Amino acid sequence: VQLQAYGGGLVQAGGYLRLSCAASGRTFSNNAMGWFRQAPGKEREFVAAISWNGGSLHYDDSVQGRFTISRDYAKNTVYLQMNSLKPEDTAVYYCARSIGSSWSIHGNRYNYWGQGTLVTVSS
Repeated sequence: VQLQAYGGGLVQAGGYLRLSCAASGRTFSNNAMGWFRQAPGKEREFVAAISWNGGSLHYDDSVQGRFTISRDYAKNTVYLQMNSLKPEDTAVYYCARSIGSSWSIHGNRYNYWGQGTLVTVSS
């Protein structure tokens, strides 16, 4: 499985971006998918996850109400719609596929990772 994340860029505070994560190789339809981020000098942190069937969505409190995770099985793609962006959202964003069907806030429960896409929010 290969995951390719893209869609990052430079945006002003209050703006929006949509990140995409395209999966190739084995499909991910039986796996939860997650988004994580790592800001400069900080640990990687959980952002959002979507269950294997798309029926359950989970967000970190810092992005709840501003970010939306979704998935398109036909395109083998997971999305992260980010609205009302803040400077503190600046980070490299990574998508990841869970080891099993369950989602988790812990990165060690994910075994495939995209290369990351940089999001920079200016004030």
